[in-house]
Amino acid sequence: MNTPFEGSAALSPEASTALPRTLAVVSAGTSDPSTTTMLANRVAEAAAKLAAQRGIELRVRFVDLRALAEDVTTALVTQHVSPALQAASDIMRDADAIVASTPVYKAGASGLFTAFFQVLDNDLLIGTPVVLGATAGSARHALVVDDQLRGLFAYLRTITVPTGLFAAPDDWTSRDFGKRIERAATELVALVDGGFREAVRGETWGAYQHSYGSAGGTELGIDFDSDLMKLATGGR
Repeated sequence: MNTPFEGSAALSPEASTALPRTLAVVSAGTSDPSTTTMLANRVAEAAAKLAAQRGIELRVRFVDLRALAEDVTTALVTQHVSPALQAASDIMRDADAIVASTPVYKAGASGLFTAFFQVLDNDLLIGTPVVLGATAGSARHALVVDDQLRGLFAYLRTITVPTGLFAAPDDWTSRDFGKRIERAATELVALVDGGFREAVRGETWGAYQHSYGSAGGTELGIDFDSDLMKLATGGR
């Protein structure tokens, strides 16, 4: 599942030895063309350019939820994960950053969008920087990003950038909207460049509550020095 501009932005000379980073772009747009996908792609393009200026190779991977609708529904009902859905989950797991974009229906995020993130393992996205975006036919839905999406991604223990993006029809011709996209992309790249995800996962992973089977096996490590384990072994 690759975006049309998959690959890396033009690299500065000093970037040749830097490890590449991956940006997962998730769109729940259902039309073709889709303003939801257009918004996600604009953020990804801005982030790739800004990353290149910092000497970071940003590789973009695209997750099209429209193509996964049946797989997501099946996973919700039966817990069966198809190969296509597993591939999308692997992209999310390995991403250094995420752009997540959804259409808004009846003052709420797309059911397909929320269902996709609900079927992902609870620990999959811990510490991952995220730009949140939404599109709708009316500005009346502008609060959905902050009112609904931030709560979902807080539960997943991601770090969402301060600037949320919402696009009504009038926004596409607005210069200020372009500035907000640049601002959100700048915040995302700063978190990636600062190594936020790596620090969280490397230094405080054990401090998070993990669900059995949700962390790819890493949650199975047992701390024999914990108070609970000392009590179980007779206090020794």
